[in-house]
Amino acid sequence: MISDMGKLCKLIYSFSLTEGKNETRLPYLSIYFSTQRKADMPQTENFYIYLVLDGSVRLFTQSGIMDYMPGQFSVSKIDTPASGHVLTFSEHGNFLALVIELTLHDVISVLLDMDGSLAEQIANSELDSVQMAMADKNVITSVCRLFSIMDEPVQLAFMGKHIKREIAFFILCSSCGSQFLQRVVNIQQAWEIYEINSWIKENFRDSFTVEELAKKKNMSVSLFHQKFKNAVGMAPLQCQKRLRLTEARRLMLDENKNVTEASLEVGYESVSQFIRDYCKIFSLKPKEDILNLRSQLEK
Repeated sequence: MISDMGKLCKLIYSFSLTEGKNETRLPYLSIYFSTQRKADMPQTENFYIYLVLDGSVRLFTQSGIMDYMPGQFSVSKIDTPASGHVLTFSEHGNFLALVIELTLHDVISVLLDMDGSLAEQIANSELDSVQMAMADKNVITSVCRLFSIMDEPVQLAFMGKHIKREIAFFILCSSCGSQFLQRVVNIQQAWEIYEINSWIKENFRDSFTVEELAKKKNMSVSLFHQKFKNAVGMAPLQCQKRLRLTEARRLMLDENKNVTEASLEVGYESVSQFIRDYCKIFSLKPKEDILNLRSQLEK
């Protein structure tokens, strides 16, 4: 009996796929296809689920590096990837992933429709491991149902909205549901902070001060700093530093940049400071870390 993952892959491979992002009839659902080591990442401010289907990938995030195998998914706004590197290709010689975008309204409307104390259980991490594992699988089952009606425009137009809500529900009940819910709450309370966080992601190579960021939102420095840390989970300059170091790590691993080149490219003026910061975040000096990562890729 073919699993839902097997059915889903078979359905998707029936499409005529091109390198990079492939749009579907549903604006919130995209197929990412790659024959290159660099995996394209979504460019969107919405929440999104990055579901690995065939092959495996290493995602570089502010918090570190995470590897994902077929059937596993990453949820943005928990740890939004800055870049991705394909670890293994499928038997077809490619890497395949799906991206499902969800708006804040999508998630909140599902939360409001939950019965009883389910939202509270999710928030308090009280769902048991069996429930969460089933929800993880149900995400894939729901996506499989979407693709099974992709050639039925009338049915898809109606069912697409309902299945999207199903997916949001299962994500909230999944193994990363508690973190996801916390991000939703934080965004509701501090949307303007996330606008600044997006600005930092685009400008992390440049020098700026917390005072300049606070001024953009007409806040005092202390209030801005507190709101930012509550919403994002770290201070503004710490966020910038992590983005710089994560990008430098990618440059050294994917583009063979040396330590000096990578540090300068991400905005460091002092190579020695770069090495000190790198060791604090990744626990190894840059050269040692990259050698270690490459040895893992070759296994």
